[in-house]
Amino acid sequence: MNRTQEVARLRVDYQREIALGTERFHAPKRTECPWCGSSRLRTRLRTVDLLQHKPGTFVVDQCRDCSHSFQNPQLTPEGLDFYYRDFYDGLGVAHADWLFGSRGSRKRYRASARALLPFGAPRRWLDIGTGHGHFPQTAGTVHPTTVFDGLDLSAGVEEAKRHGRIDEAYRGLLTELAPKLEGRYDVVSMFHYLEHSIDPRAELAAAKTLLSPGGRLIIEVPDPESAMSGVLGRWWIPYLQPQHLHLIPFANLRRELESLGFTVVAVARYEPHTGVDLTCAAALMLGHVLPPADDPWHAQPPTRLQLRARTALFWSAFPLLAGVYGLDQLLTPLLSRTGFSNAYRIVVRSGAGA
Repeated sequence: MNRTQEVARLRVDYQREIALGTERFHAPKRTECPWCGSSRLRTRLRTVDLLQHKPGTFVVDQCRDCSHSFQNPQLTPEGLDFYYRDFYDGLGVAHADWLFGSRGSRKRYRASARALLPFGAPRRWLDIGTGHGHFPQTAGTVHPTTVFDGLDLSAGVEEAKRHGRIDEAYRGLLTELAPKLEGRYDVVSMFHYLEHSIDPRAELAAAKTLLSPGGRLIIEVPDPESAMSGVLGRWWIPYLQPQHLHLIPFANLRRELESLGFTVVAVARYEPHTGVDLTCAAALMLGHVLPPADDPWHAQPPTRLQLRARTALFWSAFPLLAGVYGLDQLLTPLLSRTGFSNAYRIVVRSGAGA
């Protein structure tokens, strides 16, 4: 079955779901911050799905007291299923595999893996939110004696095992699987995972359960305090609506980890920066104005003229996108050492003492 036939098959189910309304995919709107309980909230962002262009409107609120930012109202598990569908799997699997297996991604994975080198060779490492296992595959070149396992909610984790990228595959929710894996790992990683979770605090507590005494937890997340978020607004890619449910300031995450009994052993505010902010903003803007693609969440397939116009406009804009990417790479050494860095990393040790 080719893509056109698959889209036509899926369109029936998508349109049936959309006809029931997308409001049902949201939980009740919160009046208090989920992190500190303050009722002093402000609207930080109001946007639509700029990724897949599925229907719906999404709001990110920010607490005026602790600065935690969160999707409000938040998507329910059913809503997350709807908006994730065909992004990392299904119709989107080829694109996701290309993106996470790209040269730039592998470079970033190696830098993340090297952050654990000062603490010796890990025996067994669990990568949470591993997807198709691209991080463990690359990290194995930095830690060749380490056994890597992966955990993910999607079927990608099983594919990762079939391809030999991980040793063991765990499919499901971390909070449900953690008791069965208690104390099994001396390293657990969460790379751009927490921001996708419904309850980050519960995820952190579950991660601690997985660690053996003295084990390390390494976390990388978008930095909501990045100055670039103000410059680019809704086009700032780390907002990633509707997928990102929580954007956690560094100080909040550090205090939470310490309250769980972890000891902070390393932090990096700048190195985890990914130099794609301008490129992704330009791509999101372009995607927003192009004629629609043939996707099943659109009620009707595009006409032949629309498809031709979409292709012609994309390729005519490609040199501009390439130029913006070059500018991103040129500015990265500066931006990654200033308040424009778009991510941060924290490494903690289970138990007291550095």
